[in-house]
Amino acid sequence: MKEVLNKDELSPKVNIDGGEETDESSWQPKTEQQKNESEQPAPKRTDKFTEGSLWKNIFIFSLPLIFSQVLQVLFNMSDVAVVGKFASSDAMGSVGSTTNLVTLFTGFLIGLGAGVNVKVAQFLGAKRDKDVEETVHTSFLLSFIAGAIMCVACFFLGRFMLVLMETNAELLDGAVLYFKIYSFGMPALAVFNFGNGVLSAKGDTKRPLIYLTVSGILNIFLNLFFVIVCKMQAEGVAYASVISQYVSAVLVIVRLMKQKDSCNFSFKKLKISGDKAKAVLILGLSAGVQNALFSVANIFVQRAVNSFDKVVVNGNSAASNADSIVYNVMAAFYTACSTFIGQNLGAGKRDRILKCYFISLAYSAGFGLVLGLFLVCFGRLFLFFFTNEEEVVKVAMQRLRVMGCSYFISALVDSAIAASRGLGKSLVPTIILVLGTCVFRIVWIYTIFAYFHTIPSLYLLYAASWVVTSTAEIIYFFNVYKKLMKTDTLS
Repeated sequence: MKEVLNKDELSPKVNIDGGEETDESSWQPKTEQQKNESEQPAPKRTDKFTEGSLWKNIFIFSLPLIFSQVLQVLFNMSDVAVVGKFASSDAMGSVGSTTNLVTLFTGFLIGLGAGVNVKVAQFLGAKRDKDVEETVHTSFLLSFIAGAIMCVACFFLGRFMLVLMETNAELLDGAVLYFKIYSFGMPALAVFNFGNGVLSAKGDTKRPLIYLTVSGILNIFLNLFFVIVCKMQAEGVAYASVISQYVSAVLVIVRLMKQKDSCNFSFKKLKISGDKAKAVLILGLSAGVQNALFSVANIFVQRAVNSFDKVVVNGNSAASNADSIVYNVMAAFYTACSTFIGQNLGAGKRDRILKCYFISLAYSAGFGLVLGLFLVCFGRLFLFFFTNEEEVVKVAMQRLRVMGCSYFISALVDSAIAASRGLGKSLVPTIILVLGTCVFRIVWIYTIFAYFHTIPSLYLLYAASWVVTSTAEIIYFFNVYKKLMKTDTLS
């Protein structure tokens, strides 16, 4: 790859303006604004992304994300744990029956935040402060509107969706009530993930961790208060979740309002920039659809689980909490992968892109393997926090044994998707995911599971779908990368 010597006059026209449609292969003169910006000292915020040891910097960047992700999961799990320990198994089953629906909608909002993260990271790497400012304010409006739409849809369609999932009749009313109340927190969840995306893009992963810790501790205390003191069931933990979500949203917005750089947030500057909205939506919707697709496929899995008796449903609710912990630990490295690749793409440091991918993959797969084996060996200790019933524990352990040996395979899928997203490519990875995850799993349920109708035959679909999907995602990423390296030359 040829080097550009006069970097004061030329800058790479990288794929950071319009998502899928920008030509990566050409170079263009800098505008006066970009020249002036390039003459300023490089902000320290990008050093950790574009300079130094990637092994060290990716891990340091990801560590607060791991803690924040796990804390968020643990605080969400407190809903199930509190009702399971202090209310009833039916209340636990009601909350657990909504898990896939909650993940379907909140996963979409989290994906939108991931799109914000990538675009802000790319513009920060290119030192285009005006574009950063426009992206921040456009993204807030997009996120809040999306959260409000989700809130209305979930409130009015909650019962219909739970009935469609064939939720156990004994658990239905409690599940509907929990889901409707929980939906009021979705605008706050959208705003928090927007703010988290912006702060993470500039390297600040510690403050979102602090905010989640504060709101999470509040959530636990409110869970205990509503269930033990107020004698509520599933609705009590739903109220606690909503209140804590708004606390975290307020904290992250206040932090953004105190920023002294281009990431500063002001309500007076709120407006939608068409090109920034398009770029964020291309990446954010794809990431959101990716998250939602897992939930859509898992809704069919939940229907399959519901074909067993109530003990199996409750056991699945308890064991599925392990998925959230492991996936979210691994997800921290996917965020790092997209952010580091986006920053290095924006800065024109193409030689570090592939290294970012492999290092993020190694970390995520390694953590997935270690945590999975821990659950296989010590799963009963984990399940103790959710249920006291031996029959439920036995069923839950069947799930943990299968999933514990499979988690690391999912890193192959999500690391490749994150890397492609960091390069500004999201459409094709999403299509691959539709076929390899959603379609494949549904076919599995109606063929292999329908034939054997056992718990292991149901959960093996995860590993099988990850192997198929990862093969296609990895091939696509390397094709995009090779094309980028071949065409990024100055003739």
